[in-house]
Amino acid sequence: MSAVKTSVAPTSTNHVTVILDEPLQRGETVITEIQLRKPKAGELRGVSLVDVANLDVMALQKVLPRITQPILTTQDVNNLDLADLMALGAEVAYFLAKKADRNMVSPTA
Repeated sequence: MSAVKTSVAPTSTNHVTVILDEPLQRGETVITEIQLRKPKAGELRGVSLVDVANLDVMALQKVLPRITQPILTTQDVNNLDLADLMALGAEVAYFLAKKADRNMVSPTA
């Protein structure tokens, strides 16, 4: 399987698609890209916003399954390539910024 450069394609201000460097294998299914949706407050329950902003792995393990398509399991998150985990985490942290401040903190700028 050849690696694809991690890239991020904004689909709207509330959704972004991340193309994985290292695709995930789930049974016979190969996941090559993951769409993230901006989380609502309730989807961040039980997670410190500081931990999410700091890309804490345990916080991302809780949040990513709630806001990804296809839905990632905790095991999927554990199996992500580090560069892919960082790309997904950076996008989640980016969603935490106010719209007016996003250009200053854009992970894709």
